[in-house]
Amino acid sequence: MTMTTVFRHSLSTLVLALAVMLGLTRLAAAVEIQKVTSSRGIEAWLVEDHTVPIIALNFSFEGGSAQDPEGKEGLTRLLSATLDEGAGDLESEAFQARMEELAVSISFSTGKDRFYGSLRTLTPTLPEAAQLLALALNEPRFDDVAVERMKTQLSAQARRNESDPDAIAGRALAEAMFADHPYARPTLGTAETIAALSPEDLAAQHDRIVARNGLTIGVVGAIDAQTLKSLLDDVFAPLPETGTLVEIADLEPEHGKDVFKNLPVPQTTILLGLPGVTRDDPDYQAAYVMNHILGAGTFTSWMYQEVREKRGLSYGASTSLSPYRHAGLLIGSAATKAERAGETVTVMLDQFRRMAAEGPSEEELISAKQFITGSYPLRFDSSGKIARQLVALQNAGLGIDYFDRRNSEIEAVTLEDVKRVAKRLLADKKPTIVMVGPKQEG
Repeated sequence: MTMTTVFRHSLSTLVLALAVMLGLTRLAAAVEIQKVTSSRGIEAWLVEDHTVPIIALNFSFEGGSAQDPEGKEGLTRLLSATLDEGAGDLESEAFQARMEELAVSISFSTGKDRFYGSLRTLTPTLPEAAQLLALALNEPRFDDVAVERMKTQLSAQARRNESDPDAIAGRALAEAMFADHPYARPTLGTAETIAALSPEDLAAQHDRIVARNGLTIGVVGAIDAQTLKSLLDDVFAPLPETGTLVEIADLEPEHGKDVFKNLPVPQTTILLGLPGVTRDDPDYQAAYVMNHILGAGTFTSWMYQEVREKRGLSYGASTSLSPYRHAGLLIGSAATKAERAGETVTVMLDQFRRMAAEGPSEEELISAKQFITGSYPLRFDSSGKIARQLVALQNAGLGIDYFDRRNSEIEAVTLEDVKRVAKRLLADKKPTIVMVGPKQEG
């Protein structure tokens, strides 16, 4: 690393720190979103802010790991690891060195339904940063050496997952609840499937997913609409209009199964799974509030109080909503001593039944809504977080005014709404129960 590179990195770190000190949190109070459309029809949502010379650009494409062909699990995850490993005339080492020299960050990741990317740059280096991003998206190299290096890294992670209780439990729950649906396949893949992937597979998956149709973009920082329009055309307009995505079916997750995986570890990992709600479900906000009371409120939730505080069964127990595009899950989780796993499951199930039968009190509802609305600004305390939120809003079809509406939607949730959605999700339903840990006698 040269002295120039060290200086650039130091300057970048200093500016990023100053950005927080100078008050990016003020954006939470009044986020003004502009809808920007380039001359070639690329649309982005922009929050223009010139407090500091930083630009955060996030984007996503239709199609995530659910698009992995059967037997090629891990392909989209490998794609996310190799797009910045050389592009155009720049081999991997040269591409990475150029990003380092400019103090630019380009990264990619995948979920089940969408493929994500981001760019972070200082304003003076925006033209060069945009050029690198355009190369990564439009002209990835997928050179053998770089691909094999990334495969080795991901295979090592996959092998570690084979003995990790959380990873084993998560995969077992997905397989039990999603059956033969693409959601059941591991996003990372396995050591065996990763080893079989080729540069040709990556090129085909890139062509399948990386396209303008379904593209969503969020930009935050020191850039005006006119400059952004040019960037959008330079980076995204050369992409093909459509990919070749496989249609993914909606499904109702299965529940009521008992799955045990024997693993010689000190604690037993527990997952409870039930069908949940998707983000476009009219009951989503009521389910969100209900889930906060049941298990998402860290120190105040029923799960935390009953499992940890009153009985000391676990350091923590929680619930979460996982709203995929084609299905939703409600998941409870805990880890405890193996000999107390059965008792822990019983207590957790009791909270599901109590929520379905009784629901929360008015006081609990008020407290939950106050916390949920009061903590919402924490999602806007950096330009990167806001850019991610802009993309998430577009992906969920929530509308450009959602930031203004969100807290009022939470406030509008009534006790009757919470009790109704609790009955819908929890009443007379046996969760799929996954336990990973040492086998107990008897």
